[in-house]
Amino acid sequence: MEQQDLNKRLLLALALSFLVFVGYSYLFTPQQPITQNESNVSSKEAPQSVAKTAPAPKSVTTSQHAVKKAPGTTSKSLVTITSNTFKMSIDELGRIAQFELLEEKYRNAEGHNLQILGANVAKPLEIRFSDAALNDEAFKTPYSTTVNGNLDAKSAPVTVTLTQKLSKVTVTKILKVEPTGAYHVEVKLSNHVPYFITPGHRPMADHSMYMLVRGALVKTPDGVITTIEDGDAKGDEVFKNAILASAFDRYVATMFYDFKKGMNVTILKVGEGDPLIFVEGTPDLTLGGYIGPKEYKILKSINPDLTDAIEFGWFTFLSKPFFKVLLWLNDMIGNWGWAIILFTLLVKLVLFPLSYKGMMSMQKLKDLAPKMKELKEKYKDDPAKLNMKMMEMYKKHGANPMGGCLPMLLQIPVFFALYRVLLNADELQGAVWIPGWIDNLAAADPYYILPVLMGVSMWFQQKITPNNFTDPLQEKIFQFFPVLMALMFIIMPFPSGLVLYWVVNNIFTIGQQYVINKAYQKHKAAVATAHKKGKDS
Repeated sequence: MEQQDLNKRLLLALALSFLVFVGYSYLFTPQQPITQNESNVSSKEAPQSVAKTAPAPKSVTTSQHAVKKAPGTTSKSLVTITSNTFKMSIDELGRIAQFELLEEKYRNAEGHNLQILGANVAKPLEIRFSDAALNDEAFKTPYSTTVNGNLDAKSAPVTVTLTQKLSKVTVTKILKVEPTGAYHVEVKLSNHVPYFITPGHRPMADHSMYMLVRGALVKTPDGVITTIEDGDAKGDEVFKNAILASAFDRYVATMFYDFKKGMNVTILKVGEGDPLIFVEGTPDLTLGGYIGPKEYKILKSINPDLTDAIEFGWFTFLSKPFFKVLLWLNDMIGNWGWAIILFTLLVKLVLFPLSYKGMMSMQKLKDLAPKMKELKEKYKDDPAKLNMKMMEMYKKHGANPMGGCLPMLLQIPVFFALYRVLLNADELQGAVWIPGWIDNLAAADPYYILPVLMGVSMWFQQKITPNNFTDPLQEKIFQFFPVLMALMFIIMPFPSGLVLYWVVNNIFTIGQQYVINKAYQKHKAAVATAHKKGKDS
């Protein structure tokens, strides 16, 4: 395959793969999580097969009732804890029934605060016993507390003691809640009975149609992080001595952690394969917990290891360092929009040496196209001879047949990694770039200026970039690609932070192309002068 065809096909593949990558979730709307009303499930109704889908750690014998569903909602709230940023409700089953974000940036168009926990799913701090009868009794017996009503956690932590007296055991939960959303929970049992406790079903706070990663994340002492996405849970996943277990949505999470002793974590398969985290209980269990936004600085202030709960899917290995650089730039500049622009410039500067070589090679190949066509006609019946002559021509003119591919290949992981960062970073919510225009980098441009600029800049970039299309269909597809991209970004509400990156990247690429085009003209002039001198001598 000759180099021009390879470059063209690579460009088309990149363009079409992007359309598929970002457009798939809009064409095929993801199913909403299947939730079940659990309030009327009796022990007799719990199927034998349920136990097989959620085995406990091997050290504990678990019956089917260890995974029996609990009520999703209850009629009574015992305690409400309010800080500057959240309101937490504790229900009569000793669980975090609801967690409401109070900051303005999380409010919807009607001005309502965001409630992150689903109505009919397992809630944080929910306990499930292995004993069937005890499990049924526990779901019918309310907790009591010495503190009722509203508690103020705006400036200092608050402590709530919850007690449940059952026929075989008395359960005591001591919950200390910090103003950040971090908490410390102690579970004490009057005698040993096998049980499990959960940080709850993942928050259900985001219903956008982006291709997002949602589900469960578990980190083990060896540093290995395992992510089980919604729909992928098998129900037989067991993690010994895990130090972090997080159930997460796009921007928020609910998690348990124990960085000293570790936790025995088991995954229950619920709904259509969604993971539900359970931690094996002990008579005296102590866990750290957090519920709220996955903001880097908040998690780091609680424990730096909690920042591992921020993940970006397949490209996490590249997205995480990008995210940290963006955080650093924003700390310096104080504006996420300008941080994105400066980051884009840094990426272009780092990749410039390779881009320079690749684009110079493409310029040379463009000039060699007529000679290559002659060779193809001359040696069309002798592929081996044709290949040899082409290699000789490349060598003579200093053209690298693969030089134009590498910069394009490098752009693919860079773009998709940054795509994940700008799509998943909670810090962009409510982040203002230019007041009155882009007041929220996590939302779409309200005036469609950025999508239009993106399409125009892509079109202009094509005009000044050398190409040698021989297939009219390929050329038309490539020519219409800027229009398709602009229309897609107008129709689909992509975050303005992502579109800003694309526009700025195009503008810098245009400037880079001008520099390289000028450099190549000088190179050609120097070669022509040298050739003329050689003839004259």
